[in-house]
Amino acid sequence: MNSNSLAKAGVASASAAARRLRPAQLMGCCLLAAVCVLMSLTALGSGALELPFSQVMAALFGKAPANVVLIVTQWRLPRVAMALILGAALGVAGAVFQSLTRNPLGSPDIIGFNTGAYSGALLMIMLTDGSQNYIALGAVAGGLLAGMTVYLLAWRQGIQGFRLIIVGIAISAMLSAANNWMIISASLASAMSAALWMAGSLNGITWHKGVPSIALIAIALVLMPVFNRRMQLLEMGDDAATALGVNTGQTRLALMVLGITLTAAVAAAAGPISFIALAAPQLARRLTQSAGVPLLASALMGAALLLCADVVAQHLFSPNQLPVGVVTISIGGLYLIWLLIRESRRL
Repeated sequence: MNSNSLAKAGVASASAAARRLRPAQLMGCCLLAAVCVLMSLTALGSGALELPFSQVMAALFGKAPANVVLIVTQWRLPRVAMALILGAALGVAGAVFQSLTRNPLGSPDIIGFNTGAYSGALLMIMLTDGSQNYIALGAVAGGLLAGMTVYLLAWRQGIQGFRLIIVGIAISAMLSAANNWMIISASLASAMSAALWMAGSLNGITWHKGVPSIALIAIALVLMPVFNRRMQLLEMGDDAATALGVNTGQTRLALMVLGITLTAAVAAAAGPISFIALAAPQLARRLTQSAGVPLLASALMGAALLLCADVVAQHLFSPNQLPVGVVTISIGGLYLIWLLIRESRRL
């Protein structure tokens, strides 16, 4: 079979699969969107002052008493909106790396990009006054540098998914050791700031703190649809993707940069939040019955998971609030154990 025949067959197969799965994907995305809306209204109405849905909706449209509008729009809405935005970014980042590696363990927090972002932020906390802008810059730079290091070390006439994961785990371990040394060597104030940031928390998040991350996430998400079809073709294998006109090397590099940017932007705003990027794409794939890793469903699943985890973090031990990273690690650890057992049975 020549390349033209292979290309036509591949396109026809992909089109047929898309037509067959579109209803399930649409239904799954609608369900996830409804969960996000319901959980958002629940979060906006929950707190020391409980508000019914009617008052929450009135406050959002500016028709409630001034104190209620202040509580909903200035105190609670930024946290809810950031949970949705950051969760969506983590879901898409996880989908990108799981698609590139063709492995459900191919997640930014497993490969080590979260650790790289933490290293960059930690350096900024130690070397500067620890302002949000410097921490954000350090997190993004650290995540990108860690990603490029993993990419270069894993390159052997191309990128193979399993090798990328193994190299990423090794780099993550080395960075973790360096981070521990920096914390031990830092002043008490810097060490406490680093420990609080490392936990991954939405406590005290504001629009001002989230603006740099929102800008980076918006740019990455706008560019992502350009590479969506190429990413789907890469899942068919490098030979098939090349026959269909995809430059596999450039596409992988561009997707890695976008995925790392999303991960680092989340870390810059709220610290390293683990396991959302690992779980969201696989749960979305099962919900929508997709052949590949769906980007939109992964974004919605990530948003729903992070918002639900943050609601639990706020109210499980009320009036004390947990960092959301503690909740995601607790739940994600159980998911990772199940995933490892499931994958080992396939070997």
